[in-house]
Amino acid sequence: MFDRLSVMIIEDSPFFRSMLAEILRSLKVGKIMQMEDGAQAITHLRQAAKNNMTLQALLPDIIICDYVMSPIDGAMVLRWLRQHEESPDRFAPFIMISGAADRDKVHQSRDWGVTEFMAKPFSVKSVADHLVAAIEGPRQFIYTKDYFGPDRRRQKRQFNGERRDPTEKDVETVYTTNKAKSGNPGAKAYIFRLPNRLREKIAGLTRGPLKVDPELLKSAEAQLDRMENDYSDWVRGSLKLLNEALSEARSDESGIAKIGAAIVRINKIAHDLRGQGSTFGYPLITSFAKSLYECTLDPGDVEERLLELVGAHIDGVSAVIREKIKGDGGQLGRELMASLDAAREQFATSEELR
Repeated sequence: MFDRLSVMIIEDSPFFRSMLAEILRSLKVGKIMQMEDGAQAITHLRQAAKNNMTLQALLPDIIICDYVMSPIDGAMVLRWLRQHEESPDRFAPFIMISGAADRDKVHQSRDWGVTEFMAKPFSVKSVADHLVAAIEGPRQFIYTKDYFGPDRRRQKRQFNGERRDPTEKDVETVYTTNKAKSGNPGAKAYIFRLPNRLREKIAGLTRGPLKVDPELLKSAEAQLDRMENDYSDWVRGSLKLLNEALSEARSDESGIAKIGAAIVRINKIAHDLRGQGSTFGYPLITSFAKSLYECTLDPGDVEERLLELVGAHIDGVSAVIREKIKGDGGQLGRELMASLDAAREQFATSEELR
């Protein structure tokens, strides 16, 4: 079903980029474009817009983008796609993914015009469901002076524009163009109700809802399971980077700037680690990484007690992957979590005594 589909992945983690590409290949997606970061993606899309001869070959049908990247994050890519005059397709379906799918990130993505938001950890079925949603049920686009993107209201109600009592001069509906050209210069909002070209491309004249073959999902899940060794290797590599950053933060030669940079790196690695632990049977890694991400998100003045807490988190993840502790880990898992709770309590107590 997805063999005519082209999908662009924007993800700065090589492991997660590879994993997502493997899922899409297993779902029989026809063309997969992999971008290492937001800057590379924007460069590619800008180049696509400049050449009509190669536009169709370079332009993806759907974009799947990680939220947390540096220096250009997913929100900046989305803003560029929706608003920049060099964007090749301001209406392109855009699926944002993040391991930190808190309310602020979801709302910010919505306000910049996201199509779908997919939280990590995600499954093969979740990826397939979001692709189907982007193809099957595109929302009308809304253009006002403050917003351009899919209608942010999921419920089917009459569009109210900028006011509760719009008149014909306030809102204009556009059916055939992606430019807000009209004979109504006084319009305060435009509604774009364009043909569902993506649905036509994927399914042609086929009627009825799109359905993914259960056997295809089962095969894709099996392929993902075979990546467990790759996941373990990636976790070990991440632990090495965490220990290097912690050593740098503890070094007598490191000034405030270097210590701060080291904590930022630790926070980013923790964000990545929290993503897919449950997918590969390691929910404890997700728990440790989530806690590490939160305690380094806004650390303030970095002191030794915070670095000790960081070290406790690293030790916990190391134990889980070394001993291959899956699920809740039984007694050993409870002991590890109790050790982490004690370290966090000690840190909180020391903070109160400052």
